[in-house]
This record gives sequence, structure tokens and C-alpha cells, in this order.
Amino acid sequence: MRDNMLTSILSELNGTSADIDASAVISTDGLTIASMLPQEMDEDRVGAMSAAMLSLGDRSAEELGRGKLDQVLIKGDKGFVLMTYAGPDAVVTVLAKPKAKLGLIFLDVKRAAESISEML
Repeated sequence: MRDNMLTSILSELNGTSADIDASAVISTDGLTIASMLPQEMDEDRVGAMSAAMLSLGDRSAEELGRGKLDQVLIKGDKGFVLMTYAGPDAVVTVLAKPKAKLGLIFLDVKRAAESISEML
């Protein structure tokens, strides 16, 4: 039941913008809770990488005096990876196209993360 609701939120998130390629809800220890990833993408790898980047982001924000981490954004020549906390124990990871309108995606991801946080 909960998994269906989480998948529904991710499906809605992916549908809000043609710029979003994939999304997942991942526990802070790297386990995939729900996902809308392409078949060729390894869920376990996405989970592990998200947890590692989040941990590094947390430490970096703290050590560099930037306060509590809100999100991690990675930009590559083939697009973006955005990670945002969904409560204390989970993160929403979104893969977006290179020309994505990030402002709108940030807003949509924040809304989705709030809904997911309430569910977990």
C-alpha cells in the first residue's frame, strides 16, 4: 500500500516535467524504497551512490559553514542529478535532462519530498 502511494508520487513527479527522466525514494543508508527508473538502470547502484553523495554533502555543508544540507545538485554534460531530503531518513533522487528548467524542478521535487516525508 505505502509502496504504491510512493510510486504514485514519483509517477506524478516524473509527469510534471518532460525534463525529468527518472526518480527514486532512497533511504539514507542507500536502500531503494520506491523508484521510477529506466530498466537499464541498477536500483542498488542508484541507492548506494545517492547515500554516498548525501553523506558527503552533509559533511561538506557542515565543515564549510553552510549549515544543514538541503539538497545536492550534480551537473554533467548529459544532465543533472538532484537529491533532496524527504524527512530525516529518506531522500528523493531525480535525474533531469541537460536543458532542464531547474527552478520548476526544484519546486516540484520539494513538493514531492514533503508528501513522501509525511508518508514515511
